[in-house]
Amino acid sequence: MEEGKYIIALEIGSSKVKGAVGVIDQTGTLAIQAIEEEPLLDQMHYGLIRNVAGVSSSTLRIIRKLENRISPRKIESVYVAIGGRSFCSMPREAEQHLGAPVEISREMIEQLKQQVLATFSITDKEILKVVPREFIVDRVRAEHPIGTLGSHIRMMANVITCRKEIKRNLEISINDKLGLKINDFIVRQIAEADFVLTPDEKRLGCMLVDFGAETTTVSIYKHGRMQYMATLPLGSRNITRDLTHLHQTEEQAEEMKKRHGNALRVQHDQNSTDGVDLSEMNHYVASRAGEIIANIIQQIKLAGLTANELPSGIIIVGKGAKLNGFNQRLSEESKLKVRSGSVTNGIVRISDSRISSSDSVDIISTLYAVSRMDPVECLTQLEPEPEPEPIIPEPEPEPEPEPAPAPKPAKKRWMDSLRQNIVKLMSDPDPDELDDELTDDEDN
Repeated sequence: MEEGKYIIALEIGSSKVKGAVGVIDQTGTLAIQAIEEEPLLDQMHYGLIRNVAGVSSSTLRIIRKLENRISPRKIESVYVAIGGRSFCSMPREAEQHLGAPVEISREMIEQLKQQVLATFSITDKEILKVVPREFIVDRVRAEHPIGTLGSHIRMMANVITCRKEIKRNLEISINDKLGLKINDFIVRQIAEADFVLTPDEKRLGCMLVDFGAETTTVSIYKHGRMQYMATLPLGSRNITRDLTHLHQTEEQAEEMKKRHGNALRVQHDQNSTDGVDLSEMNHYVASRAGEIIANIIQQIKLAGLTANELPSGIIIVGKGAKLNGFNQRLSEESKLKVRSGSVTNGIVRISDSRISSSDSVDIISTLYAVSRMDPVECLTQLEPEPEPEPIIPEPEPEPEPEPAPAPKPAKKRWMDSLRQNIVKLMSDPDPDELDDELTDDEDN
């Protein structure tokens, strides 16, 4: 049985780098194997990489962590989520006169998209995607035009664009510096919408809000398609930075916002904490939250719609939405119901129980978008290292025999005679023998 196709997604945001591994089985079901993240501090600005070296280092650590989770495989290529302050949708139209009624095909829809691209002349923008907004076949709206008979078709579309530097800097950080091939860029807001919005919500009318650290992206759906998209240069970090005016570091202000901040103008039982007046702190939080909410609601009017035309309400994702009271105040001021976007049961399987699906909608939705394409395998199987050949020790050389001691040199004969005489003199001589010797000497 085949193991499945491995895909890798990266999401480089204003406050962190995320990476994830997914496996697509033979039925097309996506299983999330691992998610890793690394914090980023002052290396991104509104979705644009400022410090290429710093982002590359953080991304490399993510890659190494993921490879440790899927060993013995090596990551060769990735899919990259893309978003940022300059992201927006620009309306365009295209049409075809077909003569006699014919069946509308997928190829005809692609031809209409190419017509849209041919009329696009903005040179400082990167075109990421042409998203159909509405189809009219013989003067009748067609939610599903493919297969419809008609002699004339008109397409209203949104062209998603961003600054060219956003895509270029991602390519430098990932492709050039790390040697990883980028298979494709995934527009994060569209991927999240396809992941957390139901078909009925898209059809009836709803708004998706991605409340991030530095930006808030809004997209509006009606008749099953995206009608509008815009990115606001406001995010949850604006609230944090406001709190630094209370003589707090950004890290301290972030913690204070999480513990005591509230988007509603509430009174705290505790007057102060860590020397900070909580009433003054909450004034900063509620004021900035109110500004963000007002800008979100304004997008409905800019899209040419009213709140009554969005009966499915607002679906919100992003860690900024974890601010106490934010969703409640957004609902009260927009007069729309608000729910948090989350992983829909049955769409994906999460293999690791430590993964928080609510905190990982951004990266999981990117993997899900890739799984619905015709993705390429992102990993290579490492060849097992050959076992080392056994080391056969060389035989130890036999010890050489010790040389025989050199013979002592022969003593001179006079030395031997002298020794013998000394020994003889020191011995106790017999008196008779002594007399005999003396007699012999006298005779001589």
